[in-house]
Amino acid sequence: MIACAPPEPNAAIAQAPEPRYSAFSMNAPDPDRELVRLAQLGDARAFEALVVKYQRRVARHVTRWVKRASDVEDVVQDVFIKAYRGLASFKGDSSFYTWIYQIARNTSFNFVTRQPKHIVLHDDTSSEDRPEFDETVGSDHEDPERSLLAKQIAETVEAAMKRLQPELAEALVLYEVEGKPYKEIAQMLQIPIGTVRTRIFRAREFIAKRLEPVVGPVRDRRW
Repeated sequence: MIACAPPEPNAAIAQAPEPRYSAFSMNAPDPDRELVRLAQLGDARAFEALVVKYQRRVARHVTRWVKRASDVEDVVQDVFIKAYRGLASFKGDSSFYTWIYQIARNTSFNFVTRQPKHIVLHDDTSSEDRPEFDETVGSDHEDPERSLLAKQIAETVEAAMKRLQPELAEALVLYEVEGKPYKEIAQMLQIPIGTVRTRIFRAREFIAKRLEPVVGPVRDRRW
């Protein structure tokens, strides 16, 4: 049993102090493992550092499934409480992020199962989680026609993401936005690598189909 008491949810999630372990972040090959080790030994500050590092990313993933902001906050707090209580079971077979992502995913699913009216089919809370088309996104210095095309593409992709099935959007964001390899995504989602590839392919096809009226046929473009 961990020696220190769990942090107060609101303080841990919303107002956690800045990490005090910058040396680990800069020098250690995997600073999370050292932070977990310290937290397992009862160092509450180490766990606070992990909360600060991952709370926003966990919240973005939770929002893919949970709609109301107040519910998202509750689920995220529940995720970190479960992570704290389960630290003793973390053996380092995967990265800490993969481990806590699984907790976040399962917690979100459990919440949705209890309250199905809160299911959403997309993540519309952060532009950071939306795929972008690097070849076509415009800038302030480009001609109006190209800028208009870029805007139409962005709006079309956003609309497509809103209609995309959650499991497809989840795989696509992890691969295209977070840059996770297939193997790690498979670990995070607890599915075979082949299923990961299929979901990413289906997500791309779904979005590409809706882009055709704007840019014409899209052929296996990496976003």
